[in-house]
Amino acid sequence: MIHPELDAEALYAQLERDIASALGGTDKLAVVGIYSGGAWLADRLARAMGVADVGYVDVSFYRDDFAERGLSPEVKPSQIPFDVNGATILLVDDVLYTGRTTRAAINTLFDYGRPARVMLAALVDRGGRQLPIAADFVARTVSLADNELLVLQKANDGRLTLTIDHA
Repeated sequence: MIHPELDAEALYAQLERDIASALGGTDKLAVVGIYSGGAWLADRLARAMGVADVGYVDVSFYRDDFAERGLSPEVKPSQIPFDVNGATILLVDDVLYTGRTTRAAINTLFDYGRPARVMLAALVDRGGRQLPIAADFVARTVSLADNELLVLQKANDGRLTLTIDHA
């Protein structure tokens, strides 16, 4: 079900404006997306801001609930093709929920080096945090039931949509 207040393209445009306003001109800025939705957003943000250093992380092996969740059939290798040391990293995810994915992504980043700063951007914050994690940039905050999942999808033409599924 597509939620009328969750126009993914409009939310992306807002997120891009906020980030460009705050981080435009930042030295040694890199954008890292969390697979898969965050990677799609990271690609677009990096292109829009003219950022050459772009990477992607898969947090499957870093999650603290790995034993419960198991290995996703869509595990991808993390790709950080730039020097993380001293960089300002904009970590990008599609939906911020418990904070566990963000924590795992930060752990992954630190395996590559020591950034000067890590900032978090999320298209949507749905609350329900289990860890003390907050986004520096978020386009929309929504409330959903525990059994509802917010899913970002990318069409063949590159347009993004958000849907609410039920677990």
